[in-house]
This record gives sequence, structure tokens and C-alpha cells, in this order.
Amino acid sequence: MDTWSYFHTCLVSIWLHRFYIYSAVTFGISLWIVVQLTTTRTKRKGEKSHGNPSSPKGTADKLGNGCAPPQAQEVHVTGVKIFYGSQTGTAKGFAKTLAEAVTFLNLPVEVINMGDYDPEDGLAEETSSRNICVFLVATYTEGQPPESAAWFCKWLEEAANDFRVGKSFLQGLRYAVFGLGNSAYVDHYNTVGRRMDRWLWMLGASRIMTRAEGDCNVTQSNHGSIEADFEAWKAKFLTRLQVLCKGEKKPCSGKCKKGKCKSSGTQSKESSDHEHHGTSEHENTEAEELFETSSEEEAGGTDSVIDVEDLGNIMGHMKKAKREQELEEGAAGAGRKEEAERREMITPALREALTKQGYKLIGSHSGVKLCRWTKSMLRGRGGCYKHTFYGIESHRCMEATPSLACANKCVFCWRHHTNPVGTEWRWKMDQPEVILQEAIEKHRNMIKQFKGVSGVKAARLEEALAVKHCALSLVGEPIMYPHINRFVRLLHQHGISTFLVTNAQFPEEIRRLEPVTQLYVSVDASTKESLKRIDRPLFKDFWQRFLDSLKALAEKQQRTVYRLTLVKAWNVDELKAYADLISLGKPDFIEVKGVTYCGESSASSLTMANVPWHGEVVSFVQELARLLPEYGIACEHEHSNCLLLAHSKFQVDGEWRTWIDYGRFQELVREYERSGGSRTFTAAEYTARTPPWALFGARERGFDPLDVRFQRKNKARDISGC
Repeated sequence: MDTWSYFHTCLVSIWLHRFYIYSAVTFGISLWIVVQLTTTRTKRKGEKSHGNPSSPKGTADKLGNGCAPPQAQEVHVTGVKIFYGSQTGTAKGFAKTLAEAVTFLNLPVEVINMGDYDPEDGLAEETSSRNICVFLVATYTEGQPPESAAWFCKWLEEAANDFRVGKSFLQGLRYAVFGLGNSAYVDHYNTVGRRMDRWLWMLGASRIMTRAEGDCNVTQSNHGSIEADFEAWKAKFLTRLQVLCKGEKKPCSGKCKKGKCKSSGTQSKESSDHEHHGTSEHENTEAEELFETSSEEEAGGTDSVIDVEDLGNIMGHMKKAKREQELEEGAAGAGRKEEAERREMITPALREALTKQGYKLIGSHSGVKLCRWTKSMLRGRGGCYKHTFYGIESHRCMEATPSLACANKCVFCWRHHTNPVGTEWRWKMDQPEVILQEAIEKHRNMIKQFKGVSGVKAARLEEALAVKHCALSLVGEPIMYPHINRFVRLLHQHGISTFLVTNAQFPEEIRRLEPVTQLYVSVDASTKESLKRIDRPLFKDFWQRFLDSLKALAEKQQRTVYRLTLVKAWNVDELKAYADLISLGKPDFIEVKGVTYCGESSASSLTMANVPWHGEVVSFVQELARLLPEYGIACEHEHSNCLLLAHSKFQVDGEWRTWIDYGRFQELVREYERSGGSRTFTAAEYTARTPPWALFGARERGFDPLDVRFQRKNKARDISGC
């Protein structure tokens, strides 16, 4: 009873004094919270002072390992190694730019060409070097790496898929990948960068940030150009690098916003799976789309390895594509809004490059340039092959295009692929009236610059100010321009004849095209394989488009031409196949020309060895003529290494009539337009007799005897040829 009484007394006492007990407990908890808050704030202030460049301590820190103080016992980043694989020099330029930026962080940096590096020994050493490895790699033809990066990529692929190589072979290597590509090539867009990223991950290396992709296609590039894409990624990389220098050990989830890394968890492959189940943050930030690009080859096939770090991004892009489709099917006013938001075809970098090449750019997608034959004929030194074949006045010809974009990247492109590429019109569009007005004005200004130049004939200079012909073959694909028919009509209304060239990838546009003086189709190869190798087309169904374009050409009533460019060791052995294509399109004329070597280009493997001699071109044409009984060799222009095959219907009473009666053509086209298209006309209605000096076999070899052939020093003057 005594024990129970004592216990009962204690309970009663506690109950009576419970208010004091509660107060004591509350005070204790509050005191603990205050202590914790004070400690946290003090710690944060110390960290801010450590990272603030303006503070003395922060300034001292910068003098150390990028961001780490010199007195720190552990160096988290010893340096940066930048590897590049480049075909045209863009990736190399980016590597140098990035190296300069890293240098400002007082970090050792090394720029390495993948072609000069042994990955088997070198990459293994990087697992313990505490370096950050950056890989800048381009995707070249058919989704292959550039030649300089071929072995590097081959080794990575074999190592990643070799069961004898441990999956932790590159564990400890920290890396970032920036791929360079062109989204116009849908099947192969940035495949090299994507695969390299996957192979490194499969070998145990750790990403410091999500793979980024730069796009040469200005209409799809997130920042308007590949240069802008790189600059955006570079800023994020430098921010991430500074964080790593401070010893931040958490892996980057690829969701870095305004310099703050959102990642969480420990540095392991498993953490990536958890981090990327949610994608809302990524979806709400347009700038991040560049850095989260899905990869078809990673997502498809049972033999593929899907990087879990990219799963959320793939879903994000699927949702984005769905949103884009819904927008396309939206209200009627959406079209005008889309037009307003379209980008210009000519980016600042492209404008600079083309201007250096002598282009006079017009608006946002057109250009004009003075042909060397225009200059030659102004001096009385002879005209181009069109003067010999068709009677144009070369000094009165304006070379222009309403579309600098093209759907091919031909190996012999004489513009070295500086122009944009695309399969459809996605740019801002200028009106044809503005384009023509500026084109004539800029052309006349270039002609005026020859006033007073030694050797220029005053009469021809005066004639040249009045444009009579327009060669729509400067660069790109003129027929892509949505208002091409209006543009052609305007030229005709100004009394200007039209010579339009197309690369045979737009059959419907060829069918819709209104009459031009002469319509060309480039037939650069006669088989599917060689066409793919030479023209490097963007369309998946390029061969069917090519054949359909030839069929569409056969439906035209005005003058039509096949233009064959011979590339030795590429397409000179396909005579029978060429003959079959000619029977398909039934052209009026066939121009056969040896390829022109335009100098060394990193975008092409052609050399002078690929240029056929004139005798070889003659032999090819003679062999081709034997397979085409309805055609004969009509003309020759030796200086241009070019011959003309003409249909027998242009040989009247034993005389070739390949020249054009330009006055008669203008009359016919005006009647056609006045009748609303009901009064059609044919090529036979505006022919003219070909002069003897222009015929094949003539002593002049296509050089107009009214002009004087310019000879270099130590060479006798001879008007007969080269």
C-alpha cells in the first residue's frame, strides 16, 4: 500500500504541475531549433563568401583550381581535355573556342584531334586523372563519323559491345558530349554523338551533363544556328564545370536551370533511372530541348541499349511532336502566326560566309552573283557555253536564285556546301517583286563597277546594264521557292529569258511550273547507288522522286535539258543506264560536262584526278550517241569541257537549230499569259539556226570568232580552243 500510495502521489503531483512540464519541453525544443537555424545560416554565409569572386576569399579561390582554393588538400578537377572529330572544321573551331573559355577559369586545357589519339590506352588513363573529357563530334555522310574520328568511334563501339571488356572499364572518367549534325537528314541526325555518348556510358563513364546537339538546319535549331546552339551549351558546361571544381559530387540529371543543378542522389547509373521519371520541368523550359534529344537507334530494336537517362526526354519529345501536330491542325489564323514566327534562311554566320564568296544577298533567302563569263564577254574574250549552244549574250545574263536552300549536298557542289539544305520551305518568305527589283539593281551595280576597267568594251558595258537573260542556277533549288511561277512571270514581263535548273527532287513542283525559256534537270548519276553517293540527297525516297521528276519533264512542251556532270571514277561507266533515263524523260537536249574542280574542300573528297579530260568527255558523248539513235552531237564548247546532244527534231534540212529566238519566245509567252494558259506553245516555235563556229567538229571548238581568245603569257594566241 505504501508503494502504491507513493506512486499515486507522484502521478497526482505531475498532473497538478503539468503546465510547467509542458512549458519546459516546449522551451527545449525551441532552443534546439534556434541553434540549428543559426548553425545553418552561418554555414551558408561561409559558402557564399567562398564562391563570391568579389570577396577577397573568393578571389583567392579563383586563383586556384578553377574554383577550388589553393590551400585545399584535394583537387577535384585537374584539367579539361577537349576531343574533336570534324569534317568541315566546325567541331575543331568549337573545340578551340571552348578551350579559350576554360582557360579563363585557370584550368589546364588540351585540345585533341580524335585522329591523333589512341583511345585504348589514353581513355583508360583518364579514369584516374580527374580530368573532364569533352567530346565534340560531327555526323557525316550516311550517319558515319568524320574520317578523323572513324577509328576512335570504332574502338568505342567494339569495346562497349565486347563481353571481354568490363562494363566498368572507364569507371571514373567524367565526360560531356556535344554532337554536330543536320536535322534535315532525319535518319542520321547526330547519330555519331548519340552513339558515342551511349558507348561511353556502357563502359562505365559518368556524364557530368546531358548530351547536347547542335543543328545546322536553321529552321529546326533551337537557337537559330549551330553556332548559337553551341554557345548555349557552352555556357551551361562552364557553369557545371565550376560546380565540379568546388567538389560537388552529385551526378547531373541534365536539368540544370540558371546555373543550379537539380540533380539528386549518388553518382551511379541506378540514380539516373529515378531522376528521369518526371519530365515536367524539362517540358516547361524550351531552352532545354536542345540538350534532351531522343535517339531512334537507342529506342528501337532488341539489340539496342536504351540509356535510362534519355527515357524521360524521349517521352518529352513525343509530347512535343503531338503538340506541334495539334497546332498544325489548329484555327485558320494559325498560318499567319506561323509565318511571322518563321526564321530567316540566311543566318548571320551564313550571310558572312556567302558575302565573302562574292554573293549579293537579297532579303532573307535570295542572291545574285556576277558570272566570270559575264566579265569575260565584257572584255571581248568570249562567252560561256550557253552562248555557244543557245545564243545567249553572256554579258547580259544575270545569275540569280530565289532560294539559296537545296535538297542535296552534292560532292561536286561548287559552293562548298555553304548554303542551307532542306526538303521543304520552312523559312520566312520575301515577295517576288522585291526579289527581282533588288536582283536587277544589285546586278547593274556590279556591272557599273567595270566602267573604266582596262579592256572592257564600252558598247558591251552599255548593253550589259539591260538584263536580257536570267540563269536561275546560282546555287540551291529555285523551284523550292513557293512563288517561283510569279517570279518567272515577272522576269518575262521585263523581257528577260529564263533558264531554270532543278536537281530532280521535286516532281510536283516541276509539273506545276509555268513555261520557262529552258528547263534543266541535273542528272548526276544513272543508278540509285551512284546518285546517293554523288548527290547525297536528303529525301528518303530520293530515287523515286528522281524518276518522277524525269517523267514530269517529259510532259513539258517547252525546251527541256538533261545536264550530265561527269566525275571520273564515279559515274563515267554508266552509259546504258544513262540511255535508259534519257528515254524516260525525253529531253530536247543533253548537256554533258566534265566536273569543275573548285578547290579543296573538307566537305568533299574530289580532287583534280576526278576531272575528265576534254577528250574523255568527247569519247563518252560519242559512245552515248551510239545508244541514242534519235540524238546527235550538235555543239561543243571546249573551254567549258562541255558538249551538246540534241534531238533530231532540231535538225532541219541538215542544219542544227539549237539557238533560241528570244524575241519570238517573249511573244509566245505573252500570248500564253494573256490567254490564261490556254494558248500553249512548243520548243519548235522559237528555235534559231546554230552558227557554223558553234557546231561540233568546227575549227573554233565553240569559241565565237567575233571575240579574241585571251592567252596567258608565253602562249601564242589561238582562237581554236584551249
